[in-house]
Amino acid sequence: MKISSHIIFTAFTAMAVSFSGCRQEMCYNHTGEMAVDLQWEQEWERDYGAALADNWNETTHGMGYDALRPSAGASVTMMVYPESADSYTHFLGSGGGVVNSSPTGSLLLYNDDTECVVINDVASVPDAIATTTGRSRSSLTPLHDGERTVNPPDVLFGAYIDRVETSGAHARQQVSALMRPLVFSYVVNYTIEEGIEFVSLMRGAIAGMAESVRLRDGSTPAAAATLLFDCDMTPTGARAVVNSFGVPSFAGHHYSGVAPTGTADPSLRFTLNLEVLLKTGELQSFEFDITDQMRNQPRGGVISVDGIYVIDSGSQIDSGFDVDVDDWGEYEDVQLPPFET
Repeated sequence: MKISSHIIFTAFTAMAVSFSGCRQEMCYNHTGEMAVDLQWEQEWERDYGAALADNWNETTHGMGYDALRPSAGASVTMMVYPESADSYTHFLGSGGGVVNSSPTGSLLLYNDDTECVVINDVASVPDAIATTTGRSRSSLTPLHDGERTVNPPDVLFGAYIDRVETSGAHARQQVSALMRPLVFSYVVNYTIEEGIEFVSLMRGAIAGMAESVRLRDGSTPAAAATLLFDCDMTPTGARAVVNSFGVPSFAGHHYSGVAPTGTADPSLRFTLNLEVLLKTGELQSFEFDITDQMRNQPRGGVISVDGIYVIDSGSQIDSGFDVDVDDWGEYEDVQLPPFET
């Protein structure tokens, strides 16, 4: 487990009084300081039997195992849930702090330096979830009926502290939180057996992935979504590093500090897609059943497919298409408004 350097945020209470001096009997109600010590667990996958860290091949995957580790968040939102009052928010950052105005309660923390992640229902700890923004691809035939097509989520960390106790007036309250990952990465490798010389651009999709994650315990609800992503071309095909909440209906073992156990629900199915834009403007699509590969990789891992043959039926015809094309033209993905549960 890789832990970054401690980032300690300390805040001091502002003493607002109507006089220039503070009488002794009025100072008893001043709230003490809270010092929040954050550590970051920078893991990109959880081992449920694949043993990737022990068997990593940098040549095959195009990068080192450690290169995939996410960076610590730049800023953090801390939700405070007092025992007998409404929740409220504090923001932590390298130059900021927090004032503890709740004597006893629970804390929920997550990094807020994200673009695609949408946080919903944080007024109640059990209901707080993170999901991601929608994305539409007109050329993609639905891989699974009823699934939203979405952006891969940004890197997201979280921590939940069930109960904190006040240290009393004028005393510094010490709180430590381990920010654990809620989003994981899948390295997707496509191998093209023939025809890569005809290819201009490639992109992919994974269907059956978790649509959201619970911030309290790191578990994923049953709803599934299809992740849309772009690919980088390689000498033998294409590669993508795709962020995900993992598989649906799965416990947050590591997030809750529990030993990992089990595999993905055997009733779940997962499908990988590859769209290939040829230099002639022709679009070809390939689909793969990756259910077996996902079974013991519920929280990040490696997905590899091969046997792809690209045939350029129009290579001898002047299609009028710009061979220097650098986008998908009419097939460009469309970003959709945030989805709320």
